[in-house]
Amino acid sequence: MTDSAFSLPPLSAGWPEFPPGWVWLMGAGPGDPGLVTLHGLNALHQADVIIKDALVAPEIAGWARPGAEIIEMGKRGWARSPTQADISARLIELARAGRRVLRLKGGDPFVFGRGGEEAMTLARAGVPFRILPGVSAGIGGLAYAGIPVTHRDVGDAVTLVTGHHPENLDWQAIARGSPDIVIYMGMRNLGVIRDALIAAGRAPDDPVAVVANAATPAQEVLETRLECCAEDVAAAGLAAPAIICIGRAVLLRQALDWQRLLRGEKLRNLDPLGTG
Repeated sequence: MTDSAFSLPPLSAGWPEFPPGWVWLMGAGPGDPGLVTLHGLNALHQADVIIKDALVAPEIAGWARPGAEIIEMGKRGWARSPTQADISARLIELARAGRRVLRLKGGDPFVFGRGGEEAMTLARAGVPFRILPGVSAGIGGLAYAGIPVTHRDVGDAVTLVTGHHPENLDWQAIARGSPDIVIYMGMRNLGVIRDALIAAGRAPDDPVAVVANAATPAQEVLETRLECCAEDVAAAGLAAPAIICIGRAVLLRQALDWQRLLRGEKLRNLDPLGTG
């Protein structure tokens, strides 16, 4: 696309103005730059400085206005990276200097993105802020794999959890709470999570999908079962970032994998639930 395809009407048309000294917390979506909202694009066009997370597509930062400063402050669990305190302190420092500060985060800032923590820190420091929601990987990333997190024939509830510290979660309640479970940041502890869910009563043959690098050209999807998911992930060589879905919604991918259609392939099964 050309740059003109992303032009916005003037601010007089109703787009919010980004005042100096403010911090805007923006969700950039799960991967595909096209999932950025118009409010997010407007923020990119006005920000003086952008504090960018590691998982944000590089094309998105490329939409910043000329002269904007871009600071990489991505947190990675397996590598040396800025602490949350470092990031929050930098946001406050830049805002107090009168800069228009855009905190650019993957997914949605309020869904396992620590945006709530950053916003609370800004509030306590007296720094004004605005939240620009984004498409969360647990919804948008699965949609790119052809998996709906809710469906009338599968279940009317979904549970979103983080697998970063599985010892802190009530797996008995989670196992019973909804037909489908979506796990963020669960790859490192997938075996522990699997064992906890089965011990809590989830069926060993529950369908599981692991979507790595969701909504990007590097997306990979593994379909497996709960009882062998950790071993299958290791055998396939999949690694974070990934989103994990457990439940019968995974079966719908057989009929809803729209990326197969883009490749000119046929859908695998138009009645994956056997409803006729």
